[in-house]
Amino acid sequence: MEVLFRNVRELVERAENENKLLSEIMIEQEMGMSERTREEIFTQMERNLEVMDQAIERGLKGVTSVTGLTGGDAVLMQKYIQSGKGLSGDFLLDAVSKAVATNEVNAAMGMICATPTAGSAGVVPGVLFAVKNKLNPTHEQMVRFLFTAGAFGFVVANNASISGAAGGCQAEVGSAAAMAAASIVEMAGGTPQQSAHAFSISLKNMLGLVCDPVAGLVEVPCVKRNAMGAANAMVAADMALAGIESRIPTDEVIDAMYRIGQTMPSALRETAQGGLAATPTGRWLEKRIFGGAVANSGN
Repeated sequence: MEVLFRNVRELVERAENENKLLSEIMIEQEMGMSERTREEIFTQMERNLEVMDQAIERGLKGVTSVTGLTGGDAVLMQKYIQSGKGLSGDFLLDAVSKAVATNEVNAAMGMICATPTAGSAGVVPGVLFAVKNKLNPTHEQMVRFLFTAGAFGFVVANNASISGAAGGCQAEVGSAAAMAAASIVEMAGGTPQQSAHAFSISLKNMLGLVCDPVAGLVEVPCVKRNAMGAANAMVAADMALAGIESRIPTDEVIDAMYRIGQTMPSALRETAQGGLAATPTGRWLEKRIFGGAVANSGN
């Protein structure tokens, strides 16, 4: 099993020294670790891309979860974009709507691609399919977007955490936003180092984000956090492409996220015992959905 990089510094250095894209380094690493062919690996990622596309398409038509907690917001956002009244810009809002669409499909028990988790599955595809309309990438470039995201996700998963239960939502939506930011930069023609800066800028601004799902379900506030993660990713990518750098190296940002997660109270790590889940309305929704016998009922 051949491991080409274990952290972002090694990933960027290898890409720069070999004059290759970050996505290419990830493809080569996957080939070495899985002992599969390039074609097999690429085909699998194409399948992931297809699932993402289908989830967005379904979500934009309108879905509602079994509980009724989430659904329809992606449609509302698209209508708002079409009204011409958007303040944030149609490009950014399109990414937001597609991120929401994906997570609404997840909440409705539809098929999504975990990137890196189901709860944060909207950010990467939301951004990718919005950027598609701006940069007009080839099919290969779209697949490479996912490999670049995977490269950074690989580092986070192996050096910190992508689990809300272990590190809060910073480890899920935070990681997803940072992965998307790095991938946008590569697709837009930025350097490997700029991708790393985009990742750092994005993740730094989501440090400390708690995981407090209402009623223990991946719906509230998860869907809307994916929306903000998509917006975060796009702004971070623009900052890096403008030449703005993160003063803290990427691997140190990842380590900081891990340490913050370790010190975060268990009530704020996916247990539904704190944060928004413990608000009066959060508790009322929990009882409405599950009745009197509720695990993790908290206070």
